[in-house]
Amino acid sequence: MDKNKFWWDIGGHVLFSHYKYYDDVVNRILGENFLEHLRESWIWVMNRFVPYPFQNNIHRLPKGKMEECLKGLNAGGKKSENFEEWIYSTFGKGIAKYFMVPYNEKVWAHPLEKMSKDWIAERVSVVDIGRVKQNIAEKKDDVSWGPNNKFIFPLYGGTGSLFSGIAGLFGDKIHFNKDVSEVDAGKRKIVFADGSMTEYDCLITTMPLDKFVKKASLKGLYKYLKNLVHSSGLIVGIGINKKCPSNKCWVYFPEKNSPFYRVTYFSNYSPNNAPAGHFSLMSETSCSKTKRENKSGIIEKTIQGMINSRLISKNDAKKIVSKYLIDVEYSYPVPTLGRDKALMAIQKCLMAKGIYSRGRFGAWKYEIGNMDHSFMQGVEAVNNILLGEKEKTWSL
Repeated sequence: MDKNKFWWDIGGHVLFSHYKYYDDVVNRILGENFLEHLRESWIWVMNRFVPYPFQNNIHRLPKGKMEECLKGLNAGGKKSENFEEWIYSTFGKGIAKYFMVPYNEKVWAHPLEKMSKDWIAERVSVVDIGRVKQNIAEKKDDVSWGPNNKFIFPLYGGTGSLFSGIAGLFGDKIHFNKDVSEVDAGKRKIVFADGSMTEYDCLITTMPLDKFVKKASLKGLYKYLKNLVHSSGLIVGIGINKKCPSNKCWVYFPEKNSPFYRVTYFSNYSPNNAPAGHFSLMSETSCSKTKRENKSGIIEKTIQGMINSRLISKNDAKKIVSKYLIDVEYSYPVPTLGRDKALMAIQKCLMAKGIYSRGRFGAWKYEIGNMDHSFMQGVEAVNNILLGEKEKTWSL
């Protein structure tokens, strides 16, 4: 919570799951203190809101642009070797031009031609041409795609309340503010910045994998780190003294008149995320070595982008009562072309030393990087160590 009593998350998170175990834990922690939402996600493009996914709702576009997108879909796909080629092959030039390429460039902050296409699976909605043509003929919005079309959210304390609740189950077994300065993988020993030390039999780590390899001084693995690429994120929270004018959950932004790629109507997730009579918007902007962003100017740039995309008016901007910035060093693990080969080498070495590197940046696999995935990677690693059960979520 900030000083103005607005709650903020570290990026736009919602709770949905692939696992009963995870669901049971969430239910145990939250009890009845959650709200359930039907996803209402949109795209701001061509001075209008288009329902997500874009390719299913091109009937909302100006006629010429719609026909351009449909022509691309009908062109048929070609074999693709990287993510950018896959976009053109799957969606055609029109959809690639107006949404898929510019949006993904904003999200990943990495050249799309240097990204693999093998991570996609349920992460990207592909195309049913017959369905698209039917939607055009009937001028029908098609919004049901995706695993998160229904989600829950904590009533109090944002997403962090779930994990604070889980941590509370372990009492004094969890130690905070213990910065790792060195890992001796041979002697199975960890040295902390405060001078203390602990030994281990097996180690489960969620530290970003590139950082862990360096902390452990595994110099034979350094050559693989160039393929472990990540984006950083600037999360900007804007609190406004006005009742929320929209029922939307979040909006995607492919165009250049805003720095962010996504904005969440965070006060719509829970009325407790903002003071009564106020609403809050939370934006996400990616940055990296190849896509620089000026941290010192990002808040004002974000406000202007919100005006440009009609999320707020100039008059609304005068009613802003809270501005909040979260600087996230590790935001997205980028599935580069060389990622899988690098992970194979690094993880095999770590596993041979009794080290389980798991979680969003421990595993460095975006496709299993959701909260439920990351949680279950920990559960399954423990069951593997103690019971010999095979890990299902994580694999090489």
